Amino acid sequence: MSNARELAQIPSTPSGRRNLIINGAMNVAQRGTSASGKTSSGYYATDRWGITIDNMGTWTVSQETDAPDGSGLTNSTKFLCTSADASPASGDASICFTRFEGQDLQFLEKGTSAAKSVTVSFWVKSSTTGTYVLELYDNDNARHINKSYTINSSATWEKKEITFAGDTNSGDTFGNDANLSLIANWWLGAGSLYQSGTLATSWQEYATADRVVGQVNVAGANNNYFQITGVQLEVGTVATEFEHRSFGEELALCQRYYYQWLSATSADAHALHIIGMFQSTRGFWGLSTPVAMRASPSITKIGTVTLRTPSLSSNGTVNSFSVYTHGKDSNRLSIDTAVTGGTANVYRNITFSNLTGGYKLEAEL
Repeated sequence: MSNARELAQIPSTPSGRRNLIINGAMNVAQRGTSASGKTSSGYYATDRWGITIDNMGTWTVSQETDAPDGSGLTNSTKFLCTSADASPASGDASICFTRFEGQDLQFLEKGTSAAKSVTVSFWVKSSTTGTYVLELYDNDNARHINKSYTINSSATWEKKEITFAGDTNSGDTFGNDANLSLIANWWLGAGSLYQSGTLATSWQEYATADRVVGQVNVAGANNNYFQITGVQLEVGTVATEFEHRSFGEELALCQRYYYQWLSATSADAHALHIIGMFQSTRGFWGLSTPVAMRASPSITKIGTVTLRTPSLSSNGTVNSFSVYTHGKDSNRLSIDTAVTGGTANVYRNITFSNLTGGYKLEAEL
């Protein structure tokens, strides 16, 4: 009997890592904990969680120290509407999303007769009750599947579990590469263009009108919000307990897509001792990232950055950075630096302004 009880406790999903979602506990926020006045799409606060804004409201995106009691979770991501769109035009839309590389999805066997079902579970809280839609969108083959769920009580944490059948349509497989293959879309609102058909509750070719039939409008009034945490996407038709990871492991997963460094003190030169020839307007230096990034990233200067000689007298102001080379599957980059006010020198330090100077590297999907 004891063996039977032990076997009954073994989950139906594979052992090891079950959750395909990165930062589902919303613990990592490299960009900062809050970004306000947003009217365009992007990643703003919590890593790996973005917002699509197509002419539908102004939003504040924030990491909150608010989570459902008894869940073991401590943070959540909040999308707060600060400028409403109560009467959206046909093509208006707002969406919370996270994205996946194709090479991480091969075991789902999409596009074959053995395609696996997946279950998405999450905690959600909103000021706006009613019908919402969660969509899985296949970016490689322009296919989608959409399921509705209901938020029953305002400003109350509720747990949702949604199962999506596998896509057995022959040949519609995910690319086995580091490019975007799948998007999970939690819709916040949509105009009639996206709601005039029949909800696509099984996998089908993309049809705009079938995406979010019946979706409520979180952007309908100022201070409406949508909050989410504890997100898990796993193989099978049963939601298992949320898979908690260490902060360090989750941070490393996020740094594949985004890495930011800011100076800590006024004397902090980031130990960037550069050996090589700098011209008066241009130079090159090497940079290593904590993990290999998904693809060659963009690099953006943050705050005031200067080049200095070994004697630490200021020699030039850095206008911009760009990635010159990026080794495949490598965390080593060569950075092209545009400078004004400098002179040729064979040895330089790069110095960043106190607490505000640094750089950010982005390789988002």
